[in-house]
Amino acid sequence: MPNHKDHFPTILIADDIVANRELLTEILSGERYRIVQAEDGDEAMQLLEEGEVDLALLDVMMPGRSGFAVCRAVKSNPDTRLIPVVMVTSLSASEDRVQGIESGADDFLNKPVNKEELLARVRSLLKIKQFTDELEHAENVLFALALSIEAKDPYTEGHCDRLSESSELLAKRLDLSDEERIALRRGGVLHDIGKVAVPDQILLKPGPLTPEERKVMQQHTIVGAGICSPLKSFRSVLPIIRHHHEKIDGSGYPDGLKGDTIPLTARILQIVDIYDALTTDRPYRKAMAHDRAFALMREEVKRGWWDGALVDELEIMVQTTALQN
Repeated sequence: MPNHKDHFPTILIADDIVANRELLTEILSGERYRIVQAEDGDEAMQLLEEGEVDLALLDVMMPGRSGFAVCRAVKSNPDTRLIPVVMVTSLSASEDRVQGIESGADDFLNKPVNKEELLARVRSLLKIKQFTDELEHAENVLFALALSIEAKDPYTEGHCDRLSESSELLAKRLDLSDEERIALRRGGVLHDIGKVAVPDQILLKPGPLTPEERKVMQQHTIVGAGICSPLKSFRSVLPIIRHHHEKIDGSGYPDGLKGDTIPLTARILQIVDIYDALTTDRPYRKAMAHDRAFALMREEVKRGWWDGALVDELEIMVQTTALQN
């Protein structure tokens, strides 16, 4: 849905020539759109960063920042990258279109602008924008749900943020793909979302769980993957949610996976999760020092539980971060 109060889509028209802005405004104003104008690239960028724009029509040649420069800035910012950008240009050389594509432009219109073509492309891109907004809303609901589960236990405050940050840093250290890094950043927040189905008397129990309670708790990985599975954008996160409690020797849950059959992203989050749990206060013990935590994790590596190479990499990363701080 559009993000402004009257719920009419907001279109930014950026062009240094007044007549061009007025022509586009006249064409679009009859379609129940809210129009904002900018006379140069810097003003356009300011309006885009204010968060009220649903689609931008950018002239290529403007004072200050060019349309290409504005487009690059918009598409490199996570807060604005989903805004459709149409480059309006009198340039026809193929290298100019290539530059526009490389800048992240969603579409092109040639001057003089054809009214029907303009309206058709704007309608199409706004429809896509509505779908992405709805998807983003669904993702945000799941993130909020996951954080509400964390908030139930004061001892886990900040746990998800730490997992997201550290897992992504470790993935970067291991030279994983951007998709895997994003999956780990999201997985840090969502890995325990299935605990929404675990009763509080089990979830918050300070002592050991009974065998029956443990079975209920172990279902959270399956429930969590099920909650997130309808969203295609979370496809890479599902293996993390389902398999972050597997063990190298096959004694983990829910599927008893062994060794490399456990997805690498799940093993990464698992190691970071264990380290964070050991180095923060819990109701039954105080936080361990870094050296003691890694010593314990290596004992468990010998038992066949964790990926020893990942434990080594995490320790180097922690030591490097400590030295930098």
